[in-house]
Amino acid sequence: MNYAIEAENLSKRFGDKQAVAGVDLRVPAGAIYGFLGQNGAGKTTTLRMLLGILEPDGGHRRLLGTDRPLSVAARVGYLPEERGLYPAMTAREAIAYVGALRGMSLAEGRTRADELLAANGLGGEATARIRTFSKGMAQKVQLLATFVNRPDLIVLDEPFSGLDPVNQQDLEAMIHAERARGATILFSTHVMAHAERMCDGLVIIAHGRTRFSGSVGAARAHLPSRVVLVTDRPLSNLHAMLPPGSTVDILPGPGNAYRFPLPPGGIEPLLACLIETGSGIRDMHIERPTLHDAFVTIVGDGALRAETPEAA
Repeated sequence: MNYAIEAENLSKRFGDKQAVAGVDLRVPAGAIYGFLGQNGAGKTTTLRMLLGILEPDGGHRRLLGTDRPLSVAARVGYLPEERGLYPAMTAREAIAYVGALRGMSLAEGRTRADELLAANGLGGEATARIRTFSKGMAQKVQLLATFVNRPDLIVLDEPFSGLDPVNQQDLEAMIHAERARGATILFSTHVMAHAERMCDGLVIIAHGRTRFSGSVGAARAHLPSRVVLVTDRPLSNLHAMLPPGSTVDILPGPGNAYRFPLPPGGIEPLLACLIETGSGIRDMHIERPTLHDAFVTIVGDGALRAETPEAA
């Protein structure tokens, strides 16, 4: 498989603080990958090492086929966690300036800026100065600047932070459009819903180490699905219908409501038993674990877990 990003056992220390203590990740070319972790887990430091902004103390990394990331900087788009635009610049000039940093001529950058602004509803703001923009509009301009050089690899550090729901939806559409063009995207986020909807794969880190690498489905598989059952009468014999050791939660509220893990044999044998005993089923459905649930479980579990991207 062709990988746009490869890293093995990356580590970085700042004084007496071990910021990254062993991160492994591989992002296939053309994929959208989420990079998840708690605050202080080492996400931003890892991204900066991948891009060559910081040199790792240990481990290896390859970016677009080279172990010298800065040599391919013109093929990369990067949105840092700390946002920043020159407030006196116009939107067009701000985007063109970032293009110039990536090797584009200013004329080419201005043309590309006009294309991006027009395509994303900001065509009328091309000559407006950044200082007149709302925070959301300024952030959108900086996002567009990330795409100005039509990069092969796009790295976004918390791109959804500070955006309202409409602009978050617009950003999702931009990311999908860039992937359709052929780009590889790696983004960090705290918003699990975006990762759950968008990602081909995930890397989850905790305390500077990789805890999980694989698909969204494989991450959710760390937790069992659960059955929610509501009946007309109390079920004193429910435990007898379930595998030994099953935990049954009695849910609050009116009626007789229960939650328990989905039995290994599926729901059909349980359903047949409930019907046979005349339980008076009012509602019965399966709750699938969310990525949020899986994330909380994985980062709280000391065991390292990994699935290769090929299996994802």
